[in-house]
Amino acid sequence: MSYPSGWRPVHISCFRQDQDVSTTSGDGTGFKCNEQAEISGDPDLKEEDGGSPNTDDQNYVNGGWFVRAQKPFPSVRTFDCVGKCMKLNMVSGPKIKENLQETIFRFWNGRWAVPWTGQTIAQVMFLWIATFWLVGSWIVPFLAHAAGFSKETLTHRGQALYSLVTDITEGLAGIAILHQCLGRFRPLPPGWFEFKLKGRWHWDVALGCLLFPLVNLLSHINISLVHMSSGPVAGVSSVEQSIVARDPVAMALYAVVVTVCAPIWEEIVFRGFLLPSLTRYMPLPWSILLSAAAFALAHFNVQRVLPLIFLGVVMGGVFARSRNLLASMVLHSLWNGFVFLDLMN
Repeated sequence: MSYPSGWRPVHISCFRQDQDVSTTSGDGTGFKCNEQAEISGDPDLKEEDGGSPNTDDQNYVNGGWFVRAQKPFPSVRTFDCVGKCMKLNMVSGPKIKENLQETIFRFWNGRWAVPWTGQTIAQVMFLWIATFWLVGSWIVPFLAHAAGFSKETLTHRGQALYSLVTDITEGLAGIAILHQCLGRFRPLPPGWFEFKLKGRWHWDVALGCLLFPLVNLLSHINISLVHMSSGPVAGVSSVEQSIVARDPVAMALYAVVVTVCAPIWEEIVFRGFLLPSLTRYMPLPWSILLSAAAFALAHFNVQRVLPLIFLGVVMGGVFARSRNLLASMVLHSLWNGFVFLDLMN
């Protein structure tokens, strides 16, 4: 009987053969390298008297898939291999649990080297809050009035420019306070106010973005709770008024405020300074939560307390994992951009 070129008949037996079977072909032996190395290197799989392994088992190892297909029942040593594999799997369970516990322990006890005390922390935050209020409520309005402008009579573009100038001034004032109060501790220990382009922080930011719908849901819940309570309800902001008016210049200026200016200085203060400083006195998760609460309260908007606390926790977690302020800034900017686009629609 003739066969196509390169083909030859193969005999597959349903019974174990006593004679040796040659398995060498033009393609070489079968998948034997890893399995042979594992079995021949295991002392438990050799003869107890120190001799060489059983010839039949050796043929099974050195042969290709044809020899294995002919062996109907696994030998005792094959069961030995299976038992050892099962034992390895049973050992890997506690190992995974141990690694998980170690990861949780490291996260819970993650700290920065904080050279200052609670007095410096309180001083920085008090000065920042006072400066934030003075700049937004007194200094910028006074300078605008001295220049012959009134915020109430400004156009949408004028109000957008006013907000941009106010935000930049508040940010520079906050950075100046940090520079002045922490100047005596320079050079700062490693890990403080780090900006890194390299690393895998992009994945942390991407995971944080997946939680945006939950933040949005909390925002709707918070608004519903405020409406049901007797508390004051915030009016329409100047940003929303400009969006309704569809002024492109005003919208562009507001976009710079919410996606560039605010994320930079807010992250420097709350994630760059406050969160690491709190790890001197409490575990990292509590530091993240407390700094997130301070971040939410600093917005002075009762309608957004719940979503801002949750958002602060997410950004704090991203910063704690990456130890990179750029990561939390990007996430903050993406969230503000998400809200801005939602208002436009």
